[in-house]
Amino acid sequence: MKILVTGGAGFIGSNFVHYMLNEHPEDEIVNLDLLTYAGDLESLEDVENLPNYRFVRGDIADRAFIFELFERERFDVVINFAAESHVDRSITGPAIFVQTNVLGTTTLLDACNKYGIKRYHQVSTDEVYGDLPLDRPDLFFTENTPIHTSSPYSSSKASADLFVMAYHRTYGLPVTISRCSNNYGPYQFPEKLIPLMIAKALNDEKLPVYGEGLNVRDWLEVRDHCMAIDLIVRNGRVGEVYNVGGHNERTNMQVVKTILNALGKPESLIAHVEDRKGHDRRYAIDPKKLETELGWKPKYVFETGIQDTIRWYLDNRTWWEHILSGEYLKGR
Repeated sequence: MKILVTGGAGFIGSNFVHYMLNEHPEDEIVNLDLLTYAGDLESLEDVENLPNYRFVRGDIADRAFIFELFERERFDVVINFAAESHVDRSITGPAIFVQTNVLGTTTLLDACNKYGIKRYHQVSTDEVYGDLPLDRPDLFFTENTPIHTSSPYSSSKASADLFVMAYHRTYGLPVTISRCSNNYGPYQFPEKLIPLMIAKALNDEKLPVYGEGLNVRDWLEVRDHCMAIDLIVRNGRVGEVYNVGGHNERTNMQVVKTILNALGKPESLIAHVEDRKGHDRRYAIDPKKLETELGWKPKYVFETGIQDTIRWYLDNRTWWEHILSGEYLKGR
């Protein structure tokens, strides 16, 4: 198959490109990325010369460019990772989230509808469901949980999801959607919680924690997410949503203290800061549908996965130091 992976220079996208090239060397992967601040081709240096991999720079919201690309390439499958994804940035500047996450998605859908594809897959987020109360650990997000967004980011992702399903119902486009819990692992941009805390701890800087750090997230190792997407694209039912989660709930404070302990750093580095506006309390995914229908099971548990991730950032300081210094942006 010829597969278009959008946003393949980002965190989850680059891990997915690695996964696919390793698991399905018979497939051709075209990686489309605009290389905004969160995209880094250094994450893909080890695969850039493979014969079944190509990088194309471009914007999914650029209609003329996208249609020309589809006309030329005739993709079999499109997997859309491309998105603005940082909640704090969406609060201070929502417009780019609408541009990329909504208009970009509909542009891809129009191209898929015109040129014909076997599957369009939208990589979404559990944040479209809103949040769950901290005092109800028995409650989980299911695919039937109503959309109830809290931030401009999650609103833009929910809007994109609705357009995806509308194109399926209106035009018969073969689509699937996955909604995943928080990912962690290699190549995550160091504005997100885990790599940010690792970098600051290693530099003996203060670790900013929102509020009391009691907000709960369900953490999933990124390679488990990649495996789930691959299964959904190949075997998932058209027109369906699949939740992806690992039953690895931790408070933000627990995650931060785990990192400090692993690095031998004191908890006195923790600095509580004013809470984020509209901060969701708890995310928790029920992945039963994915497990039952497609036989997916996560390979990684948080206790070992987080230690592997910390070691990766220790062993790859040059990668994230280039980002923090801005070095990675040179020559663009």
